[in-house]
Order: sequence, then structure tokens, then C-alpha cells
Amino acid sequence: MASVVSNDEEAPLIVDNLPIQAPKNYTRDVHILSSAFLLIFLAYGAAQNLESTLNTEEDLGTISLGILYLSFTFFSLVASVVVRLLGSKNALILGTTGYWLFIAANLRPTWYTMVPASVYLGFTASIIWVGEGTYLTSTAQGHATDYNLHEGAVIGNFNGEFWGLFACHQLIGNLVSLALLRDGKEGSTSGTTLLFIVFLFSMTLGTILMCFLSKNSGNEKQVGQSDAADSVYSSLISLPKLLSRTLSDVRMLLIIPLIAYSGLQQAFVWAEFTKYVVTPVLGVSGVGGSMAVYGAIDAICSLAAGRLTSGLPTITLIVSGGAFVHAIVFFLLLLNYSLTSGVLGILYPLHDMEGAFAQLKVWQSASIAVVFFLSPCISLQAMLVIMLVSLFLSYAGFLLLTLKVEKAFFSSSSS
Repeated sequence: MASVVSNDEEAPLIVDNLPIQAPKNYTRDVHILSSAFLLIFLAYGAAQNLESTLNTEEDLGTISLGILYLSFTFFSLVASVVVRLLGSKNALILGTTGYWLFIAANLRPTWYTMVPASVYLGFTASIIWVGEGTYLTSTAQGHATDYNLHEGAVIGNFNGEFWGLFACHQLIGNLVSLALLRDGKEGSTSGTTLLFIVFLFSMTLGTILMCFLSKNSGNEKQVGQSDAADSVYSSLISLPKLLSRTLSDVRMLLIIPLIAYSGLQQAFVWAEFTKYVVTPVLGVSGVGGSMAVYGAIDAICSLAAGRLTSGLPTITLIVSGGAFVHAIVFFLLLLNYSLTSGVLGILYPLHDMEGAFAQLKVWQSASIAVVFFLSPCISLQAMLVIMLVSLFLSYAGFLLLTLKVEKAFFSSSSS
């Protein structure tokens, strides 16, 4: 009897001495995710810059990129459903395979290798970017909950690390291109095979890093097969309604030209600028160096814009300054003066962000595809005219949007 009492008295001591499990440190996952994206996109970004200058036969490189972004446009409509079914970590790992295959296809660039690789990359690109947003957000939410921190501040810090490291991919990848590529006689280029092998190695390391991400991050929910199927079915049913709701919003209609122009501008740099402005002066090997400078300035300006942005007035000033600089550059190029001769987050609440984000990817990737398909058919001067018209239309739409938002703000304040 005494032994029983003794055991009962000792029981609470055993429970009290159990080790207390410390909350998980989610910053490890942010470091891994950021490093993996850097390794993958330093290779893809540099390779994309070279497509229009390396694979020139029948405009294979340019048309392949057009197919890629057309595929990206289509699959962006259903990417969130696929990510919900797979889970964000599995979606991230799957997403890396398309980039690996695209680089591998460049080792033997033909219509039979580049076109299928481009279509598949369009699918996986939509998956990896939705997976990245989902994973990073859920990681920040979990970290804020476990450590009793302000969720908005943690999301900002985690996104700051990710995008800060990601911004370095253009600089590092293009410096690798500059170091390995050499211009030969009669326009030939040596070192391309070695370059793409190095890129494949970098992407392989990035894919391996993805495998070390935590399976369940933050507030992301695990669902069974039946729950996942129901979730996918309901998402597919609600998707047209979600997209139509954002398209019926006049604010979205006014911001679409600016979104489309951002895609046009990126594609212009990748396809036209590198081919018609950089290559005639510096050669194919010089594309890496010029785009490294472009990437470095892009990263600096992006960080500066993020620091300076405090509301709609500063956003308007930044967009106005950017539009003015772009117009000057396009006019100078059009006149042959060359060497050879944050908005959606303010406009839409959290429950509407999914539809807004879908619109962003759809219109941006569609406009990029348009440039790549038009590039073989029209001259640089014609493309510059299109860019200028698009710039003016998008800027006019943005100014109307700011006036509408300010009017709504003052109306609500006075009431």
C-alpha cells in the first residue's frame, strides 16, 4: 500500500521533469527557400537573356520563350488549385523540374527539345511561384504565432530577405555568363556547353535544397485525399467567379495596363535590348556583363523604392519618375541614339488578393508572350513605338486610378 502511495506521489515529479519543447524557428526555412531560388534563377535568368542571341536559327530562342509565357499565362489560372492539392513544399520541388529541363534542352536546342520544355516550364513556373507565396506567408504566420510577434512585421522581414537575395540572381548569373562565354570568328560563340552544364549544376543544388524545407510550415493545413479533392473541386467552381469579380472592378481595369506594361518591359529587355542594342556592340559574350549591371541597378532601385514607399502619393511619384525615364530611353533608341548609331496590396483586402494575384500573373505573362511572338516579325523601331504607346496608356490608367482611390478616400473620411 505504501508503495502505491509512493508511486502516486512520484508521478507529478516525472511529468514536471519532461523537457519543454521550444517553438520552431522558421527562419531556417526562409534561408533555405531564398538560397534555393537564387541558385535556380541565377541560371534561368541568365539563360533567358541569351535565348534571342544564341538560338537564332528560325528564331527558335525567341519563339520558345513566347510559348513558355503563353503556357505560363494559361496555367496561372489553375496554379493555386494544383498547389492546394500537392501542398506548397511538393509544389516547390515540382516547380524546379521545369527550369532544369529547359536548361537541359539548351544543350541540344531544336524544335523537338525546346518547345516541349517551354510548355512544361510554363506549367511548373506557375506552380513554383504560387507555392513560394503560399509557403513564405504560412512560414511567417507560424513564426509570428509561436513567438508572439506582429504578423505584418514578420511577413515583411521574411519577404525582405527572400526578395533581397532573389534580386541578386541577375547579377550573379550574368557574371557567370560573362566569365564563360567567348566570341569566336564570324559571329560564333564558344563556351555555351560549359555554361549550361554549370547552370544545370546550380539548379540541381537548388532542387536539393528545396527537399530540406519543413513539410508543414506555419499555418498551412494538411488535408486528406477526400478533403483535397473537395477543396480542388470547390476551387475550380469558384475560380471563374473570382476572376470575373476582379475584372468587374474598375480599379483592376485601370491597373491592368500597368501590369501588362511591366511584362512588356521585361520581355523587351530580354528579347530586343540584348539582341539589337547589346550584341552588335559587345557581342554575345557581352550580354552577360550588360545584364549583370542591369540586374545590380534593378536590385538597388527595387530596395530603394521599397524603402521610400509609404502610401499612394509616394507610389505615384515613383511610377511617374519611372515612366519618365522609360519614355526618354525609348525615344533615344527610336531616334537611333545608341552605341551602334506595391499597388495591389493597397487596393485589395486579404480575401480578394487571390483573384488580384491571378490577374497579375495572367496579364503580365500574356504580355511577355506577345513580345516574344512579335519580335521575329517586326523591327526594333516598331517595337519601340508599341512600348511607348503602352507606356502612355498604362501611365494614364494609373493616374486615373490614383484619382479614383483618393476621391474614395476623402469621401469616406468626410462621411
